[in-house]
Amino acid sequence: MRKRNLVTGGLAAVLSLLSLCVYADTPLRITQLQRCGNVLDSQQPTYCVQVSGLQSGPAQLRFNGAPVPTDRIEYRQDHLRVRLDAAASRSGPLLVEQGNQLSNPVWLSLGSSHVLAADEGAVAKNREGLTTYLDLVSVIIEERYDGAKEARRLAERYEAEVVGAIPPLNLYQLRLPVKNLEQRDAAVLRIGNELSVDAVVIEESGAEQTLEGDAAEQPVDPPKDPREEWKSNRFLDAVHFYQQRLANGSDPVPTHPVRIGVIERAVDFDAPDFNDYLGDCRADAKRTCVYARDAEAADGHGTTVAGVLAASWDNGGSNGFLRGLDLVGPGFDVIVDRGSDAGITANIAASVNLVEDGARILNWSWGIHRIGTRDIHGDPVDSLLRSGIAMAGYEELLEEFFLWLRREHPDVVVVNSAGNGAAFSSQDDYRLPSSFVTDQLFVIGGHQRSTKDVELEDPDYATRRHTSNTDMRVDITAAACTAGSAPIVDQDGPVRCGTSYATPLVTGVLAAMLSINPELQPDQLRMLLRRSALTIGRESDFEPMEADDLTAPILPSERSNDLNDPDIGHSARLDMYRALELAMESLDASR
Repeated sequence: MRKRNLVTGGLAAVLSLLSLCVYADTPLRITQLQRCGNVLDSQQPTYCVQVSGLQSGPAQLRFNGAPVPTDRIEYRQDHLRVRLDAAASRSGPLLVEQGNQLSNPVWLSLGSSHVLAADEGAVAKNREGLTTYLDLVSVIIEERYDGAKEARRLAERYEAEVVGAIPPLNLYQLRLPVKNLEQRDAAVLRIGNELSVDAVVIEESGAEQTLEGDAAEQPVDPPKDPREEWKSNRFLDAVHFYQQRLANGSDPVPTHPVRIGVIERAVDFDAPDFNDYLGDCRADAKRTCVYARDAEAADGHGTTVAGVLAASWDNGGSNGFLRGLDLVGPGFDVIVDRGSDAGITANIAASVNLVEDGARILNWSWGIHRIGTRDIHGDPVDSLLRSGIAMAGYEELLEEFFLWLRREHPDVVVVNSAGNGAAFSSQDDYRLPSSFVTDQLFVIGGHQRSTKDVELEDPDYATRRHTSNTDMRVDITAAACTAGSAPIVDQDGPVRCGTSYATPLVTGVLAAMLSINPELQPDQLRMLLRRSALTIGRESDFEPMEADDLTAPILPSERSNDLNDPDIGHSARLDMYRALELAMESLDASR
């Protein structure tokens, strides 16, 4: 048995941590880490940890490299409860050590943002046929109010309980005393009419549902060799440039660590692409590190997205861009986390925590469409749908997030997939979050190698992936198809296609640019991406509803104000090599 036998024994006296009996061939893995107990306790937070593969005998839990005191750990039937002193700690990696085995490191955030997921008995089908949370809703309190105090008042008035929160956004999650959707909707209507309430967020996702990712697309007409797709973005040229230019003995360029938050559930650490990330990765200050819960299989959405960034090279699966920079890189941190499985609200809670933990870039390979969304051909979109009332709440939640980001963390970048509905990304009534217009949100479309025998620089070298969302809100396109991770060495991984996998290509090159020049701001990063871009598609007429506008058309100001530049009017295709060159040139401009 390869994985997933949860802990079943009793707590050892020494702990070094616990004494348990499971199958001897099960690898030591942390499969779950969540806030539990009183999730509103910011002084002595408690975390539930599920571990597979523990043997009988001493083991040790390490947080930020130091052993966790035994009096801080409590054994339960199927997990450990770890209580920490927030004032004396900082967010960091948690891992289990036993004998000569080290588990995967997971990122334990001491941030105050956490919301609960519904269990199977607390969801219902609404009139649109979508699964919705029954008794859990979130309220966004007007900013002029003390959110915590007002949430407690509302809870008392409506006989509810405050069970979760995203304090920086003044959002608080309530458990309502309701038994059916009619009662819930009546309570939501009453709460929404309170003067102190800006919006009520209704969660429409299944209990413990997989992440709302943009991987719903089936790889119809996939490329024969998905690794060849990255040629259209000059992937290897960029790796070579970074290695050679930064290691130049006569003129070395200092690099700076960059932390990336990836909003996904888990990564398969048994896959050869990730097996060497086990244990204390940061023992080597120069290498890329991955922190994540362990997944059951190598073909999951999170493993594939993380693989584009950090998969080890030449194992038959993916080749991670940041991993290719390890020889001269500053030590990139790739933190894969979404806190809990509470849908979009959990995505935002995890994003807030990661930003407060120092993430400079967030990778959002997810998005949703409203019921009634039409694609570029006029046909209804049938993936990742939400009702109008849910979309209204999500829009308010995302607006609060980006306002907070601009106010408190103006240097942070969010990189978001455009979506796979062959629809328009800019219609805020029908697509979230890619429709938001802010310097800090980069929207990424997907392309695939065309069948035309033309040079790399030709606009016809690549063509829009047929499912990729489009229009002028898309900033740039990148290769949509990639090789997923394989379960064994030297085996080809499955082909995966979608804007979910184009997005981390852009995330990776932005991280590399920031490692060269950390002073670059979001508007400058966008300018450099667009200035460096190759072209794709025919020349646009600059009309936003034109289906051939794959991205915002390249402007004269993005080509040295040369009105005769042949790139003007075409859509933008990622050029990773040229983007790094421009980042290097920006150092001279800032001196």
